[in-house]
Amino acid sequence: MKRFLDAIEKAKKDSKERKFSQSWDMSVEFKNMDMKKPESKINIEIPLPEGRGKDIKIMFIADNLIEDAKKLADAVMTKSDIEKLAGKKKEIRKLASQYDAWLAEAPLMPLVGKSLGMILAPRGKMPKPVPPKAKIEGLVMLAKKTVRAKTKDTPVIHVPIGTEKMNDEQVAKNALKVFNVIVEKLPKGRNNVKSVHLKLTMGKSVKVEL
Repeated sequence: MKRFLDAIEKAKKDSKERKFSQSWDMSVEFKNMDMKKPESKINIEIPLPEGRGKDIKIMFIADNLIEDAKKLADAVMTKSDIEKLAGKKKEIRKLASQYDAWLAEAPLMPLVGKSLGMILAPRGKMPKPVPPKAKIEGLVMLAKKTVRAKTKDTPVIHVPIGTEKMNDEQVAKNALKVFNVIVEKLPKGRNNVKSVHLKLTMGKSVKVEL
């Protein structure tokens, strides 16, 4: 973890103070991987051990779990709400930008996919299905600290790992967790890692000396 701490310290020294709380971004560049092959594609969700360092807004689409959802999520929609949104792309886009993570009772997922999928799916915000009788407190808390690591066409992946509000050790723990999970998914593990960089939103990118 020390190598991540060293990179965090250097990145902070090289960054000017801003009027807003900057986010920490980690990039992992790969080598010897053909990004056209399925085994080179990564699309995983990673719970950060120290959380994301900011308020994550949760939308819950509920039927049987409406009362529980109202106590734990930032907003709740019902089956009838979803039906009314069908075809209203502007309203759906607004909701997609307002809420960071989405959950939905499993039986409602076909309707959600049909009515909201065209907007939510490209943004990586399709709801995680929840069993109708599930205890949702743990699921909501997990959603608030989970990030997605996804490759596109280039051999590099970017993952948010925290904010300036967090201390260095918290950010380093998150970075180490993300790195280890990604390495586990690579065909040849660490042999597929070319480099790792950390940076603040408006700061310079700093290489982690692995």
